[in-house]
Amino acid sequence: MTRHARNCTAGAVYTYHEKKKDASASGYGTQSERVGKDSVKDFDSCSLTLQPCRNPVVTKEGYLFDKEAILEYIITKKNEYTKKLKQYEKQMKKDENEQKELAAAEKEATLIKFMNREKNISNGWKASGSGASSSVSNLANGKDKQLPSFWVPSQLPDAQHSKMQKPDPTVYCPMSGKPLKMKDLIEVKWTLVNDPDDKKSLIAKENRYMCPVTHDILSNAVPCAVIRNTGHVVTMECVEKIIKTDWVHPLTGDKLKEKDIIPLQRGGTGYASTNKNLEGKNERPVLQA
Repeated sequence: MTRHARNCTAGAVYTYHEKKKDASASGYGTQSERVGKDSVKDFDSCSLTLQPCRNPVVTKEGYLFDKEAILEYIITKKNEYTKKLKQYEKQMKKDENEQKELAAAEKEATLIKFMNREKNISNGWKASGSGASSSVSNLANGKDKQLPSFWVPSQLPDAQHSKMQKPDPTVYCPMSGKPLKMKDLIEVKWTLVNDPDDKKSLIAKENRYMCPVTHDILSNAVPCAVIRNTGHVVTMECVEKIIKTDWVHPLTGDKLKEKDIIPLQRGGTGYASTNKNLEGKNERPVLQA
């Protein structure tokens, strides 16, 4: 029987196709699938809500957010910081009280040790304590060094010694991880596409915005940039061929600098060169022999 027969069972080689087919049928292993266009965020959608922005704002790194969503995010983070700060202050106060209790306990242990030594001296025993003491105190015979403050809650065996770190008041961008401030958010001005034949609503339109200079349709496949001074969105081709020639705003005539051009981060396209990672993986149980 040849190894290419339909019901071949005599083949000594387990081919890649057979292995992949059996793994897919059994439901074990890792399944990789290329992400389609519908799974990628649009260029004009908020990075938090993944919906088209009503009042778009952009960060210095070029990430687009809806103003309401990003302000709610900042307020939530500030409230979390206030809550953690109160917990940290409560912990510091608790530690301070425990330190006072510990100091009082050590002082009392020293007093008990002194009284025991004086009692031993009065009874004729040696001050060095070479003999075994008959005291029932758990602080006698050097046990005070092992249990200096066993009644303090922080010294109990089941006490949690994890210390809370002081919270960071800085709010970080959810996309870039860099510090984010409300005053750094720049309002974005889109230029609508004037098509009298298209009667659809703005959300339903496939071509919604265009470059105000070149009138090119904006999409994920077209690299764009935001002009910091006015918030207009233009194509990178316009930036390279028009703006960078004399560094003048093509619409207002204002002088521009390199920092005034903010490249807009795109959600991605179906082309691999546009995306760093356009593949999704589904982890499933591994079939073991």
